[in-house]
Amino acid sequence: MALETLKGVKSIGGCAVAELEDFASERPKEHIVVNHKNNGISFKIQNGPIKEVGENGCQVDHIILAARTIIDGLNKKFPCRENSLAITKLDEAIMWLEARKADRISRGVEGFNKE
Repeated sequence: MALETLKGVKSIGGCAVAELEDFASERPKEHIVVNHKNNGISFKIQNGPIKEVGENGCQVDHIILAARTIIDGLNKKFPCRENSLAITKLDEAIMWLEARKADRISRGVEGFNKE
C-alpha cells in the first residue's frame, strides 16, 4: 500500500523515477526505480563527486524525499499526528542538507571531493 503513493510520480527532488510492474531484464536509466508488483523501491546512489565524475546516481536527499512522499501519501489517506510529525522531521532533515549544500556552494567546494 505504501508504494501506491508513488504511482505516477515522475521525479523526486528532480531525480527521475521509473515505475515497473515486474522485474526488467535491464535496470532502467533512472536512479530511482519503483517496482509495484514486488512492492519494492531501489536507489542507485551517486558514486563520487558530480563535478569530478558526472551524475551517476541519486543523493541521500532523494531517499529522504521519497520517504517523505510515501508518508505524506499515507497521511492523506490515514491522517494522524505521528505521520505529520514524521513529515515535519523529514522536512527538517532536508532543510539541513540544503543548508550544508549552500555552504559548500558559497565556499566553492560543492561537487568536489574537498572539505
